[in-house]
Amino acid sequence: MEHTITIQSEKSELAATLHYPTNQTEAGRPDCQRWPLIIICHGFIGSRIGVDRLFVKAAREFSSQGYFVLRFDYGGCGESTGDYGAGGLDVLIEQTRSVIDYALTIDCIDLSRVTLVGHSLGGATAILTAARDSRVKTLVLWSAVAHPHNDIVRIVGKSEYERLPLGGTIDHHGYSLTSRFFDSLSQHQPFEQLRKVNGDVLLIHGTADDMIPVDYAPLYQKMFWMRQEGQCDLELIYQADHTYSSTATTNELLAKTLNWLTAIQRQKKDWNDWTI
Repeated sequence: MEHTITIQSEKSELAATLHYPTNQTEAGRPDCQRWPLIIICHGFIGSRIGVDRLFVKAAREFSSQGYFVLRFDYGGCGESTGDYGAGGLDVLIEQTRSVIDYALTIDCIDLSRVTLVGHSLGGATAILTAARDSRVKTLVLWSAVAHPHNDIVRIVGKSEYERLPLGGTIDHHGYSLTSRFFDSLSQHQPFEQLRKVNGDVLLIHGTADDMIPVDYAPLYQKMFWMRQEGQCDLELIYQADHTYSSTATTNELLAKTLNWLTAIQRQKKDWNDWTI
């Protein structure tokens, strides 16, 4: 079952879709009737649908395995109100936290199993959110941005960015991107903040990604492993592009994600049983 909702985040009304678990015995805990939650964070000027419906496919697959899934549009994207290009990463982080606030009001959510799945710039946003918000227990990062300012400038075009007047805007595919937006990107460094993330992390990147370098993935893994707690695993998908646009790469992406989440939960359960 899927339900369209609206989540308030300061002045923006965020359009979202909540997917209920359709196989509640697979990932849920029958004794207390609580199920894990996945929140999907889309990338730069994206939407909760995703390119080639990636996030729709992901949410339906995850829910079929017993997860509550919440996918949403950041302010000014998709069907949400607001102006995406007027803010920056600060706004994206706060909107993500507003979505977490809403999701955790659902009575049957397992608070110990809250996962953010972030794609591209949504991956950087997920890291920065988890660094501030201990309610996030697990991260899954698909083709994650590592240097928000430089990566987005490269996508927009350096020559176009250099024409941005101080206090002005540039137009990118119909989005008015302000100097404040780019300033905010430069103020946040995921590599520096990830040390504050205590949970387990899965990195997935396509070897044919021509937007966000695949080299970021092993660098992220190295930095995550330098933390005092939490493991980090890396999966590369051969010939996958930035949005995993083929059927084969989409299926592999979702299978690797679900297999890892299942293995992490089994590992924790086995450890708890052993310690008892």
